[in-house]
Amino acid sequence: MQSYIIHMSSSTARRANAQRLLDTLPDAHLIEAVNGRDPAQIAHIRTHAGNLYAPHYPFALRPAEIGVFASHRACWQRLVDSGADYAVIAEDDLQVDPDRLAIALQMVADHATPDMYIRLPVKARETAQSTLAQEGDMAFILPRVVGLQCICQIVGRDVAQRLLECTREIDRPVDTFLQMHWVTGQKVHAILPNGNQEVAAQIGGSTIQVKTRASGKLARELKRAWYRAQVALRPQKI
Repeated sequence: MQSYIIHMSSSTARRANAQRLLDTLPDAHLIEAVNGRDPAQIAHIRTHAGNLYAPHYPFALRPAEIGVFASHRACWQRLVDSGADYAVIAEDDLQVDPDRLAIALQMVADHATPDMYIRLPVKARETAQSTLAQEGDMAFILPRVVGLQCICQIVGRDVAQRLLECTREIDRPVDTFLQMHWVTGQKVHAILPNGNQEVAAQIGGSTIQVKTRASGKLARELKRAWYRAQVALRPQKI
């Protein structure tokens, strides 16, 4: 198993944490992040206004979100080209607990297949539809509703190929797209709680989130609540 750490080389604030991940994750490599604010780097990516799939995504894609999606696609392609069965794909604001990561990786070795996508989320909020394995308080589950964020996941080679084929055009952020198992045909599993933490606030802040004017916050929250309700109506099935 290799590990791919998405990191923009110009991001000096995140460099030390990226180096820690290089030293911690198995057979780790830095993958240059796509800069969504550079038109030349995303010129080849076809985007749409949230209308490729149902439910309609009610927000415009931000340049940074396009860059993140393209960066994950680059990791999927790297995995397919490598011939490895799996890869850990991590963003550079991840902090891991090495002991708990070792348990999670052993659970993957014992129970996963190359056609699985397995999230190692920083927030243990998902409710299990079914449980594949349990080790102490850590569970390998199929969540009822797939959670958000792509800070850390283990992706099988077959999944990477499938996701590359169905993301030639995009209309929403990568984590939101991955929730749509009814579009991708891909179940998304999770291992939690796993000791992972997000440390963006300590290393320069989020590269995606932007401040919303007070006048627009209520409308955005209403749209967000509507969209999440639509996703919740489409649970994963065993």
